[in-house]
Amino acid sequence: MNIFNLHNGTKDESAVIVGASLSGLMTGIALAREGLHVTIVDKVGEEGRTGAGLRVDGGEFDDSKTAKYLRNLVSGGKSSIQLWSSIESRLRKEAMSDPRIELRYNTRVQTVEQDNAAAWIVTDTGETIRGDILIGADGHYSMVRRHVAPHKPNAIFAGYMVWISSMSEEDLPEKYRPRYNHPPVTMLDSSNGFLFGSVIDREDGSSDSGGRRIGCTWYDNSRNDLLRRLGCIEGDVVVHSLSGPDIPEQTLTELAGQATVKWPEPWSSVMRHAVRTRNIIGIPIKEYVPDNLVRGRIGLVGDAAHVPAPVTASGFNESLQDAAVLGTCVSKGIDDNKAIKALQKYESLRLNRVRQMVQSGQFFSQTFRD
Repeated sequence: MNIFNLHNGTKDESAVIVGASLSGLMTGIALAREGLHVTIVDKVGEEGRTGAGLRVDGGEFDDSKTAKYLRNLVSGGKSSIQLWSSIESRLRKEAMSDPRIELRYNTRVQTVEQDNAAAWIVTDTGETIRGDILIGADGHYSMVRRHVAPHKPNAIFAGYMVWISSMSEEDLPEKYRPRYNHPPVTMLDSSNGFLFGSVIDREDGSSDSGGRRIGCTWYDNSRNDLLRRLGCIEGDVVVHSLSGPDIPEQTLTELAGQATVKWPEPWSSVMRHAVRTRNIIGIPIKEYVPDNLVRGRIGLVGDAAHVPAPVTASGFNESLQDAAVLGTCVSKGIDDNKAIKALQKYESLRLNRVRQMVQSGQFFSQTFRD
């Protein structure tokens, strides 16, 4: 939907993005860099969010200017494991400083629609927000995906889960704290699972010892019955994760015992601390191989578009590439039918790539759960 610009008498081309997490913010920034007026909406509040550690790389290997810009923005110019909240904070600050981007929190989407001239959302308050294009960046449980791919709306349970926990290194005995030059990721293997141990940079992006977090990501294929019994999985669809307070006491006791036997320090201490404090979450792994990324004036990016197994370590990188490529595709304008052509171009450049990425993870999932 074109917006009349009173300053110069022109019409601004516009986009609506559903979802203000990492993918939505990166996409909004990429589109605004191409001159679009962008409205990003999210159902959650504006307060800071939390998340686990995320591996990010510097932008020196990206082809496009937008991809390099985004990667340097999220990475601070270096390769490391960083807190999700630190990355989100940098992206949010950038979005809020751009006059072409409007961030609207506490805005719950009820319906998604389009016609020949525009695409729009209707909120739970009855407000309609229109754009020339509408982008779903609303994650694994994407509502927008149901409009783009009604024949295939859900991500599917991959057949195993991951336990995620972390703690401040200052809460570890000094003898167990990683050295300042410790590798950011350590992979450990054992029967019925494996673990990625991570040393996560401080909030300020520094990797100096002191104030870092020590994270554990424990892949577990032995508790699918527990997930189904507690309603986390229904059929082949993931309904919800398993938070610490809801984990049965017997399961916590088993996890603590297994961590002691399976994992060396500091990872064993991290898992036992997480169990003791119930600061642990069990996430059923989901996968989604897309058949399409667009429908008319509506497109998908990030986890709304493709959900790989985390072991691929590709989800965030491909979400960034979604944003950058979409920005390139709209660079020649999206007025009238150009919007549909721009999204078709985006799909032609991204669909096979992200399908192959998810499928590579599915091969692992098959071998891991067998």
